[in-house]
Amino acid sequence: MSSSEQVAERLWEHAVLWSAREVRAEEVVRAACDALVAGLDGPALRILAACTRAEADEEVRELLPEVLGELGLVFYPLDGEAAREHAVRLLARWFLAGGTSPREFTRRLHRNHGHEVEAALPFVGLDDVYDTLEYTDCTVAELDAEVVAEARRIAARPNEPSGPTGTSG
Repeated sequence: MSSSEQVAERLWEHAVLWSAREVRAEEVVRAACDALVAGLDGPALRILAACTRAEADEEVRELLPEVLGELGLVFYPLDGEAAREHAVRLLARWFLAGGTSPREFTRRLHRNHGHEVEAALPFVGLDDVYDTLEYTDCTVAELDAEVVAEARRIAARPNEPSGPTGTSG
């Protein structure tokens, strides 16, 4: 994967996480700036990269579908089911890279996605087990290992950063 492909994928990941309300709009703007510096270009990308923090919320909402379209990347509407499913997968990869503890990871998915996102459901159940661990025969180490195993399974599903672009938002 070339450097520009990696930067495009990073921008797409931020877009997915924004659509799932996992990152703020200003983080998407920073990823757009990185994309420009790496040599990606397009009119909407330039406008997005030039946004201030104060403009970020509104501009990301308006420009992101066009930016991703310019780059041939899939846009997932804000709060859409597909964005949330992909976000869980991206967060599982982040967790496996050492981004957080198993307990914090399950708590985040339970709090942010609850019972509404299929990919998050195993982690919701595991979060509940953490809450009742003292009443089970399971140890923290065993439960942590189960979280890691489930995260590996979820993270192994492929990314889909390119393809037909949706534009609803």
